Amino acid sequence: QVQLVESGGGLVQPGGSLRLSCAVSGIIFSLYTMGWYRQAPGRQRELVASITSGGSTYYADSVKGRFTISRDNAKNTVYLQMNSLKPEDTAVYYCNANYFKWDYWGQGTQVTVSS
Repeated sequence: QVQLVESGGGLVQPGGSLRLSCAVSGIIFSLYTMGWYRQAPGRQRELVASITSGGSTYYADSVKGRFTISRDNAKNTVYLQMNSLKPEDTAVYYCNANYFKWDYWGQGTQVTVSS
């Protein structure tokens, strides 16, 4: 079976940092585009960052310059380094794996930015 397991969420003060991890099993990880999405209460789920099999990255304007997505194909893991966190970054963060018609999601991890 396919599993995507997020970790690293928690409570952090504005200006602080967190590193999210997503461990993947059950797929040929190196072929998939990996993405981080987030959803805040009352808001639509939005794409935060993605990284292709070739290492090309995309960032939403709201996080550009603050967040960095990376992947380690040897560990079947994708990361999201989040710096200079703001209260508006508060959301449940979801890991996604996509390859043509194949699409998989993790269970989500809560990130709360508050003083």
